[in-house]
Amino acid sequence: MITSDKTARQIFEEVIANPQRAAFGFGHKAALINIDFQKAYTRTDLFKTAYETDPNQIAHVNELAREFRRLGWPVVWTNVAYMNSGEDAGVWGTRTNTPDSLQNIHYGSERAEFDERADINRERDVFYTKRMPSVFFETPLASLLTWHRVDTVILTGGSTSGCVRASAVDSLSHGYRTIVPEECVADKHESYHYANLTDMVLKYADVLKVQQVKDWLRQPQRQA
Repeated sequence: MITSDKTARQIFEEVIANPQRAAFGFGHKAALINIDFQKAYTRTDLFKTAYETDPNQIAHVNELAREFRRLGWPVVWTNVAYMNSGEDAGVWGTRTNTPDSLQNIHYGSERAEFDERADINRERDVFYTKRMPSVFFETPLASLLTWHRVDTVILTGGSTSGCVRASAVDSLSHGYRTIVPEECVADKHESYHYANLTDMVLKYADVLKVQQVKDWLRQPQRQA
């Protein structure tokens, strides 16, 4: 095992700067998957389970969503919510049982609500409630992507070390080119955030600046 005194952020920046690092690249058509932009995880003024990394995260995601809708490509929003009993959280909900615990994000609760800053089109966009980390687990997402003939998945949301990383692993496992715009994902702690960005970029996904994603979406051959 390699040991280092460098921070997780320093290691990530070195990996990103490596010109020999091969990219998966973009394909021909993408889906935008926005993971858990719900108040339990975004409203730091209301809930101690919430976090913020880039203060412009939601604004960036909103801009991406508008570009995807312009192209007629799928925009998906997920949230996490459980029955009042919490039994559908399974073993994931057994480690703690406080008002802030995962399994106590109940259907219809404020913690389950999407952040009002998110530019959500309730008639056009797709919504899934998930109960486990990956957006692919026990949701109809794979069928939706097949229907749209998508070959590229853009992942945003949180947390970088949890649901984003789990979704990136599953996305690659399903055969999709997977892109994570750096400014569009967030986590509770800098260390978790950058360590998992590093893990994803080395194994499962391309971690790009959000502007690179916007530039790809706006190329002339992709005009709606």
